[in-house]
Amino acid sequence: MTHQVLTHCPICSNTLTITKLHCQHCHTTIENDFKFSRISQLSEDQLHFVEVFLVSRGNIKEVEKELGVSYPTVRGKLNDIISTLGYKKEEKKNHTAISKENIVTMLENEEITPDEAIKLLKR
Repeated sequence: MTHQVLTHCPICSNTLTITKLHCQHCHTTIENDFKFSRISQLSEDQLHFVEVFLVSRGNIKEVEKELGVSYPTVRGKLNDIISTLGYKKEEKKNHTAISKENIVTMLENEEITPDEAIKLLKR
């Protein structure tokens, strides 16, 4: 029986390291300090989003349709994943205007926080 790899300590939440690898076939065991890939830091929901994004070949309209979410939600999820992977968010002006009605809908659907809604309304 195999289990999902834990990346963080269940006691203190610090990042775990892999110290032992074992081959079930020939019983070779390798011990050392190994690190996780950046991708392994993603949650199951984030990994599902990445899978949908890749299968959609990055087409945000397809991702919206597949996940049943709005464009701003897709962008927010992408930004969250980028941040989780350790990349800094680029500070670019968003030239795509979001209507007040969309902001209210996103807030009602809990796709954004009240603070995020206020920031969007101030643009």
